[in-house]
Amino acid sequence: MSDTIEKIECLIIGSGPAGYTAAIYAARADLKPVMYTGMQMGGQLTTTTEVDNFPGYPDGTDGTMMMEDFKKQAERFGTDVRFGLVTAVDFSKKEGGIHKITVDNSKVIEAESVIISTGASAKYLGLESEQRLIGGGVSACATCDGFFYKGQDVIVVGGGDTAAEEATYLAKLCRKVTMLVRKDEMRASKAMQHRVSNTKNLEVLYNTELDAVLGENVVEGVRIINNQTEEKTELSVTGVFIAIGHKPNTDLFKGIIDMDETGYIITKGKSTKTNMPGVFAAGDVQDKEYRQAVTAAGTGCMAALDAERYLASL
Repeated sequence: MSDTIEKIECLIIGSGPAGYTAAIYAARADLKPVMYTGMQMGGQLTTTTEVDNFPGYPDGTDGTMMMEDFKKQAERFGTDVRFGLVTAVDFSKKEGGIHKITVDNSKVIEAESVIISTGASAKYLGLESEQRLIGGGVSACATCDGFFYKGQDVIVVGGGDTAAEEATYLAKLCRKVTMLVRKDEMRASKAMQHRVSNTKNLEVLYNTELDAVLGENVVEGVRIINNQTEEKTELSVTGVFIAIGHKPNTDLFKGIIDMDETGYIITKGKSTKTNMPGVFAAGDVQDKEYRQAVTAAGTGCMAALDAERYLASL
């Protein structure tokens, strides 16, 4: 049985900017990395139509195309990119131990080092109209897509710090920003609430929820509902920003890898090291502060360098 188990030096779980960058650096270090992409090859960026803020693309690019560029570069240096889902892990607790990983509930492989880059998923409301128009005016990242709505009217759904931060950011670019808060008060910190109230072109509607996003191929407006009076109103907007949080894709590692209370992997100091020797984490799976493609790529580089140094020390 042991003869049939594939043995690899460096396994990368998940694709996206962090995973592909880790693959580029690991391959150039001759670690012969194998990547399992997960079900969403390329990660969150493949749901973004335009990427305008990644260095090296002066005219901007399409999110899916950009991830294809990353993939080609990783493969050019010898990364074995495989479409598949890691379904179970058995990480060794000792230095130099072998980690056992199960893919698609059937194939077992052994890895000397593992880089986790499974990312995080933006939370959405789940409305049919919202899901249909993701990339057509519905977004979960104001810093990624806000520029495209310069001088236009948009809404932000949410009442926490993230929503307040995204709304005040958008207010610098847009003509008017309307926040929809489903309760009679915001959950955001007092400092963020003050920032919202001091922003002239930002209006907050309390006890208000998004009922539907209007438009066929692009956002043309929204229908909102007051959850106290049940009165429905239509607003003419071109952008809908959902800011109700993100969920790190870490369920697979719960009880094994140290995480914070919201499920983000904890890494040691300025490194990508986890509590398990030879297991590293990069990208949005361990970063709840920035969540940008360029910062994810940076930690992907770090993870590959950390893995290379770990293997060299054995």
